[in-house]
Amino acid sequence: MPRTPRPATWVPAERDGAQMMEQTLQQWRSLGPRADLWVFGYASLVWRPEFEAAEQRIATVHGYHRCLHMYSRVNRGTPERPGLVFALMRGGSCTGMALRLPHDQVEAAMPALWAREMPNPVYDPKWLRADTAQGPVPALAFTLHPNSPNHTGHLSEAQYRDIFAHARGRYGSTLDYARQTLDGLRRHGIEDRSLARLLKLADDLE
Repeated sequence: MPRTPRPATWVPAERDGAQMMEQTLQQWRSLGPRADLWVFGYASLVWRPEFEAAEQRIATVHGYHRCLHMYSRVNRGTPERPGLVFALMRGGSCTGMALRLPHDQVEAAMPALWAREMPNPVYDPKWLRADTAQGPVPALAFTLHPNSPNHTGHLSEAQYRDIFAHARGRYGSTLDYARQTLDGLRRHGIEDRSLARLLKLADDLE
């Protein structure tokens, strides 16, 4: 499994996104001369991947969990009223989808994937073991460190409800995004009980 160097900073404005992408490609190349690229999808990559995966597998990673703990000030909110997007953070486990890009397509597809996931280099790309029914695969995952300025820290039920009611960005509301993620997971037979409980807070919201 490739090792990802510890970042010098977690402040997105101080990071070089292009350099991070090239480092990730180098790590992928180290997997072998004909290695495919597996990407671990845990939120919108499950229901809107925006690339044609040659194969999709239900997969579980251990040591990380899916949580709605990252501020979004453009896509699902605004600077004045930040919304939320999902992050993959340390602790617990997470079931999502492992998406396979064939070796010959990786170099061409990576810039679009990077622009989607890392328009601002907020996430920490990591290689995680993704366990699937067909065996484990090394998967690229976009994780969030708790030191990131985009990490929300603990949010109360009242704060979640307020964000669900009001936060909207260029791609729609936080509430719609969270509901689409829950529905997308369920279409693959994946149940996220903590997300389902969280969305109960918005049952009476339009």
